[in-house]
Amino acid sequence: MTAKRVLICDDSALIRQLLSEILGADPEMEVVGVAADANIAREMIKTLQPDVMTLDVEMPGMDGITFLRNIMRLRPMPVVMVSTLTERGAEITLEALSIGAVDCVAKPKTDVTNSLHQYASEICEIVRVAAGAKVSPKSSASAAHAAGHVTEFHATSGGLIKQIIGIGASTGGTEAINDVLSALPANSPPVVITQHIPEGFSKTFAKRLDLASDLTVCEAEHGQPLKVGHAYVAPGDQHLKLQKKAGGYFIMLDDGPKVNRHRPSVGVMFNSILEEFDGLFVAAILTGMGNDGSEELLNVRNSGALTIAQNEATSVVWGMPGRAVELGAAEQVLPISKIALALMRGFDPTCKMGA
Repeated sequence: MTAKRVLICDDSALIRQLLSEILGADPEMEVVGVAADANIAREMIKTLQPDVMTLDVEMPGMDGITFLRNIMRLRPMPVVMVSTLTERGAEITLEALSIGAVDCVAKPKTDVTNSLHQYASEICEIVRVAAGAKVSPKSSASAAHAAGHVTEFHATSGGLIKQIIGIGASTGGTEAINDVLSALPANSPPVVITQHIPEGFSKTFAKRLDLASDLTVCEAEHGQPLKVGHAYVAPGDQHLKLQKKAGGYFIMLDDGPKVNRHRPSVGVMFNSILEEFDGLFVAAILTGMGNDGSEELLNVRNSGALTIAQNEATSVVWGMPGRAVELGAAEQVLPISKIALALMRGFDPTCKMGA
């Protein structure tokens, strides 16, 4: 198997050195060049023809976002953003993902050398998977936005929550989730979301979803009650679970061990809903690397609930949904633009898509 060719672009000499060591030690990757700024990287792209590039978010001269826009316009290729764990870093990284970057690696604020080496295997997996990801420039209106919003949904009202939506995703998922949520009606059943995302980025991710959706979207908090018309994003370092108590259903956050190599884990969320929720559950697994949530989605389907997987054509990486399809866990396999309507039809077959 031919090694994936990696170009590293970062204004920090230390980060360039560390990423070169980490990625160069992986037998499936070859670091073909390192660049201290966008102008150098641009010339290296022309001559070295890398399969994937890691890109610093903030650099002197041409910043990472401007450079990424140019790349996606002139020579679309897989890009992994390298961003500091700050609110500003999260905002810029999520913007980069909306432009077309495949994934992100968090750059620690302190003890950089030890921290990056501690997550060496995870960094290698992210870059390795990104090298084979589907990349295309993002238009100003996504396919889901173009399809419109779900209309004529007749929600249940009063008493205990009787319906819930569970969504899991990884690589490429920030935009896929945005597409689904922006098409749901304001009176949608509660939506619980597990997206593999660095700690500290999930709150900013939830804020971006809130601005794009008719739902009220927030980063989930421990003990928070589920409400109609609300969506809850698992924090970047905690499992999201559900618990039934007197008066309703509540979010439980758990910082226990990683499951399926992830915390938060999609599988943990799906299993918790199965154990605690007495109403109608509809689950979807979207684009992402690995298999987190795939086997648990089969449990969901075997319980009689509707299960959906994003199709290969619209997935950035068809790992999680592909494994779910392979297992027979997905009752429906759909393009991202049709998933919101399918979710709502799981509760109300008369739903339609409107402008």
